Amino acid sequence: MKKHPIIVIVGPTASGKTDVSIQLASRMNGEIISADSRQFYLHMDIGTAKPTNLELLTVPHHLINVAHPSSPWSLAAFQDAAKKCIDDIYARGKIPFIVGGTGQYVWGLIEGWMVPSEPINQTLRRCLEVWADEIGASGIHTVLQRLDPAAAEIIQVENIRRTVRALEVIFSSGIRFSDQRLKNPPDYDFLIIGISWDRPTLYKRVDRRIEIMLNTGLVEEVRGLLDSGLDPETSAMSAIGYREIAGYLTGKHSLDDAVLLMKRNTRKYIRRQANWFKPTDPRITWFPAGDHLAERMGTFIKDTLLKSGHP
Repeated sequence: MKKHPIIVIVGPTASGKTDVSIQLASRMNGEIISADSRQFYLHMDIGTAKPTNLELLTVPHHLINVAHPSSPWSLAAFQDAAKKCIDDIYARGKIPFIVGGTGQYVWGLIEGWMVPSEPINQTLRRCLEVWADEIGASGIHTVLQRLDPAAAEIIQVENIRRTVRALEVIFSSGIRFSDQRLKNPPDYDFLIIGISWDRPTLYKRVDRRIEIMLNTGLVEEVRGLLDSGLDPETSAMSAIGYREIAGYLTGKHSLDDAVLLMKRNTRKYIRRQANWFKPTDPRITWFPAGDHLAERMGTFIKDTLLKSGHP
């Protein structure tokens, strides 16, 4: 029995994934499943560059606005929801497009990552959380880097909650967190395509995007989240743009400094994304950005599906 094909579109922040995926999905009777970990959250629209209302009406989208920022969505929750979406889309005779730049979620779905089953050790966790408070996010992440470099590579520095969990598993079991990550790939035929840019041009696109976010109400969006009682230290608020503007609104730095931090942190994030989606990864077919990108990608997708026996 042939596996169902799934189109996966990856690439760095500001590479144009949203636009090209909408063009392709609309032409190929497809629906889009977001694999952007920040677009899951309600009330976080501008800073996450969610599709516009018009774009959402053009092609059906899934896993956008499905969680509250105070309740972080786990990889396991994403995997479960994404598989249900995939099955539903196929049941209606359409093609799923997985679109996003969050490497952990993209590869977690494709490779079927299974989180370590080590039970929670509340006493140890509390000790680790106190330690993290004392030495900060960077300090506790450095501890993980020394004990388990592979785990540190996939856990963002600012995600203290996941860093603490990884250390908890290591100290409880005596086994590295990364060595306990089992894989059970789902029974789909993934076709992974990526959008590539030269760095200087991509950085200019990032700067322009940040200007647009500020001009369309990012500060007001973050102020609204804080006024609603959302803890600025919650995982969702660690997203680039939100933590810097929250720092401005709470008096930690000026707005100009917040903007500089946004640009600097986005560049760092793009470099981390390059570790997830490597130019040399044989599973990914890369397309240089430029004229007729959707047409070039669309031709490749149709030819590949036909060669593999999919109508």
